[in-house]
Amino acid sequence: MIYVGIDVAKDKHDCFITNSDGEVLFKSFTIPNNREGFETLFQKVQSISDDLTKVKVGLEATGHYNYNLLGFLLDKGLPTYVINPLHTNLYRKSLSLRKTKTDKVDAHTIASMIMSDVNLKSYSDTSYHNEELKSLTRYRFDKVKERAKLKSSVSRLVCILFPELEKLVPTLHMASVYALLSEFPSAHAIASAHLTRLTNLLSESSHGRYGKDTAVIFREASRNSIGSDMPAKSLELKHTIKLIQELTSEIDEIEAEIKSIMDEINSPILTIPGISYNMGAMIIAESGDFSRFDSADKILAYAGMSPSTYQSGQLDNCYSHMEKRGSRYLRYALYNATKYVCHWDESFGTYLAKKRAEGKHYNVALSHATKKLVRLIFAIEKSRQAYMPTT
Repeated sequence: MIYVGIDVAKDKHDCFITNSDGEVLFKSFTIPNNREGFETLFQKVQSISDDLTKVKVGLEATGHYNYNLLGFLLDKGLPTYVINPLHTNLYRKSLSLRKTKTDKVDAHTIASMIMSDVNLKSYSDTSYHNEELKSLTRYRFDKVKERAKLKSSVSRLVCILFPELEKLVPTLHMASVYALLSEFPSAHAIASAHLTRLTNLLSESSHGRYGKDTAVIFREASRNSIGSDMPAKSLELKHTIKLIQELTSEIDEIEAEIKSIMDEINSPILTIPGISYNMGAMIIAESGDFSRFDSADKILAYAGMSPSTYQSGQLDNCYSHMEKRGSRYLRYALYNATKYVCHWDESFGTYLAKKRAEGKHYNVALSHATKKLVRLIFAIEKSRQAYMPTT
């Protein structure tokens, strides 16, 4: 068996090739991060083995830097292993007490690691193409987070310009309110607006829900408002609302792409009540190929949701805390999905209530429900069978 260790970087990659007997076939060498460099690596591998199934390639998960090389290796049919840098670091320290860390040493360490076969699973073609879904869900996550910040800015500006408005509407973040504030971004502007224009604006933006009566209420409130007349803040409010609307349009486009991929995947995770396309897609994308995991507990560990353990002699930690070492996106998706599943599925709701009755804090009880949800997801993804709620 041939083992290839690769330390990935932005502009170049350091490689080391050995065999099962520990014989060094190619000392550490560097290839540029381009097509020529990739081909050089592949030619060296071909020169020592005609059977590519007898070759194992290992590289660290280094964000987007390993993506192109990984795709090249998979297209060439090389069994490839993507390793968590934390595992590599711990493995390197176990080999020596000396503080030695270089790219060439890391390449050697990775080769030794896959040679020792420490419960590693090869990266499948399915996992590679699943990156498309991961990119979309993470992109959406960032856009939604950005939009939330802008919405907070709208609330802050309205508090300065027309503080009474918030008590007159269910929420500031609705189409009719945005339309109103885009044209009349202060109490002073609304107070001097023509009633007919206000009525038409509200009616059109709310699809007839709000009309003349609402326009009158808004105008009367604006005339008695304590809001400041600050043109600079009004301009900021108009621009912030415009940015929110643009972001919403982008998020809708991203969600349409996510839905298209999820429909193609046809994952049974969507049969669980409370799991939407977006949250289900994030769980699928961040988990990757479920065949990589031997049990549901491995998924929890991958998400960093396993309790930390510290025991030495007679000392044993009484209050275990969540490790929070894995994918923060997967942790976020599982945690939030559990809230909705507990609301919509009777068995999960009962389980959460039971844990709460035992005196557990809500977040602790929810973490127990998350473990139950992960076990369910693991089971249905393995069997590809739809979830059948228990009555």
